[in-house]
Amino acid sequence: MNRRSFFSSLIALGAAAPILSSAKPASAEDEFFIFIHGTGGWDVTLWADPRNERRGIIDPATTLNTDTGLVRLWQDQTLDDDEQTFKIVQPAGCKIPFGPGIGKLVEHADRLTVINGLAMNTVSHPDGTAFSATGRHLVGGRVATSSIDTMIANELGRDRTFPIVSVSFPSSFVGDGLDRRVVPLRVGSINAITRVLARSEKWETMADRDAVTALLSAEARELASRSHHPDVLEGMAVQYDALRKMLGGELQQVFAPGALRNAQSGFDYKARFGRDHAINAAFAVEAMKRNLVRCVGFTLGGFDTHQTNYKNQAAIQQDTFDCVADLVRALDAAPHPTRAGHKLSEHTHILVMSEFCRTPQINVNGGRDHYPNNSALVISPRFKGNLVFGKADSEQLLPANAKAFALGPRPIAPPDVLATFLSAFGIDHGRYVRDGEVVPELLA
Repeated sequence: MNRRSFFSSLIALGAAAPILSSAKPASAEDEFFIFIHGTGGWDVTLWADPRNERRGIIDPATTLNTDTGLVRLWQDQTLDDDEQTFKIVQPAGCKIPFGPGIGKLVEHADRLTVINGLAMNTVSHPDGTAFSATGRHLVGGRVATSSIDTMIANELGRDRTFPIVSVSFPSSFVGDGLDRRVVPLRVGSINAITRVLARSEKWETMADRDAVTALLSAEARELASRSHHPDVLEGMAVQYDALRKMLGGELQQVFAPGALRNAQSGFDYKARFGRDHAINAAFAVEAMKRNLVRCVGFTLGGFDTHQTNYKNQAAIQQDTFDCVADLVRALDAAPHPTRAGHKLSEHTHILVMSEFCRTPQINVNGGRDHYPNNSALVISPRFKGNLVFGKADSEQLLPANAKAFALGPRPIAPPDVLATFLSAFGIDHGRYVRDGEVVPELLA
């Protein structure tokens, strides 16, 4: 069978394939998405839900158990027993109280949406991670549905060279009616992609490969124009176009750590706890500037501090949120690739999550263990800035009722955050998130 006969045979195959609508919400065509997972379960009392007094079983950070010299925003405040804890960080005009772990990100408080009192209903790392990213708990140890980046890419990212690049982010592709073009590209490091894309020129040159893939793409589009069910062939044309870009030398530089450091010099590549993560953030900016990706996911942190919690937790948080602050600044400085006169930050939406928080009390090892409460952070023009929503109770930091949902008052939960995030871009959240309800109070 020659190549043209092969393509022609796919027309019949296309008739049997499920027809996936290519329509996009008009207001979301040029949007980009960054998803960040703070690994290990962070201590929310040091950033999103600061607690600096002894109440119930809360044991706050003090100068006796914290290396405060590493934490720039730490300012002493005296407890009743003369121990020194921290003052709440709340600049003029800021409606959100922060702990000192927030670092440089506090400078962008007017753009931050903080969600406290997230009901996790788990203290398992795998289960909490899946619940945060998908809105569903694990079923028999398996992820039950797609992650938020896959949901977004399936609606808005099928035409990108890379719909999803996931650097250790808990991406999943599960469920019916998904386009296989949006299977997440999951890697352990950005430079792993460079090695995969490298090609020897012993037998053929880059120009030869480019000419072949250009011909294949043109043939696929020609056949698609004559097909009653063109989706399969149009998808093949998109894939061939993506292949041409992926094998080009210029694109490969986007995945090279050295080139990224030179192109994005505003990140701290020598941070004590976040040097590797800065490369991932720099990649997100460069890839989006070139309109190569729709969604980028990566991890930050290392918050599983069962021992000496305060010794490192605040400093790890500071490096984490400093990196997010640098990311916001880089997006402010980057032009949007398709909207003249627009900044990339005006069309980029960031969701930062973790799997749960840490216990209010310190254990015998000076650490904190797993606890089924949580906080999340959204930085998006589609969400209200300078807003804190939801809460934990005053005594033990368990989630408190946030609002009256359809079945009555209850705490907010990850499915609600994901449903609200999807709805902000005109996506039918019910197609992806089984249990979530939209929270209009979060939306701009």
